[in-house]
Amino acid sequence: MLTAKGLFQEIIDDDESFRLFCSIAASGESQGGWENARIAALVAPGMRALAPKITRHGADEDKHGRIFNALMKKRGLEPVPVPPDTDYTMLLEQRGIGLAHEKLRADRPLTEEDVVVYLAHSRVTEERAAEQMQLLVKYFGDHPELGKAIRMICNDEDNHLAYCHEELLRLARQGHGRLIQRTLRESALAEIRVYRDVSLAVMRHMGRILKWPKPKAAALAAGIHAVYAYERAAGWHRMVDLRMPERLDALGGPAAPAPAF
Repeated sequence: MLTAKGLFQEIIDDDESFRLFCSIAASGESQGGWENARIAALVAPGMRALAPKITRHGADEDKHGRIFNALMKKRGLEPVPVPPDTDYTMLLEQRGIGLAHEKLRADRPLTEEDVVVYLAHSRVTEERAAEQMQLLVKYFGDHPELGKAIRMICNDEDNHLAYCHEELLRLARQGHGRLIQRTLRESALAEIRVYRDVSLAVMRHMGRILKWPKPKAAALAAGIHAVYAYERAAGWHRMVDLRMPERLDALGGPAAPAPAF
């Protein structure tokens, strides 16, 4: 019987599949770190108070990239190029979700609307990240090789999600409510499609490395399509609601340093 725990156990037990998994994760986190650093540098003049939290967000993601690279190094593995069809952040940008990299590479200050779009997009993607890390902690939180790393990353992702909720609610009270709701909906509907496509691509690459039989690969693909069908029908709503988090001012301090692995 196929289970999430069994599937991930296969991936981490094989060096080549583990290397691909960590390379994809490290690349995505490093990209997020760069994006947040640029947003912090260019944040709208009237929103400069947010800059330290955006900087902390980026520093956490840079740290996560280093952690995934350290996990590879511990096994004597080097990162591999990320296949374009598994590049979650690039594919989201191609769909017009979030702030375009062209805008972030320029030296012009962002507008308040840009910052609202960034936070709404982050609220959606951090929902996914938090859910995935919570699942990994559930199954592998005590793993001798991975447990410490995934627990730390999971805590950070929970902080990131809390920060997005709190700041978006504050901005909604300041009159940005319609823009926030529209951007959340657009981002969520795009994200679930990209997540489906990336999941299918990752499973194809893992199946090739691990030599999965065709019936197993077909069953996994069917499961991914079923998740997408649910999310397209109703599941996306969890990504757009806003509620005051239990963790207030979750990114109010400096980033915690990455421990050695």
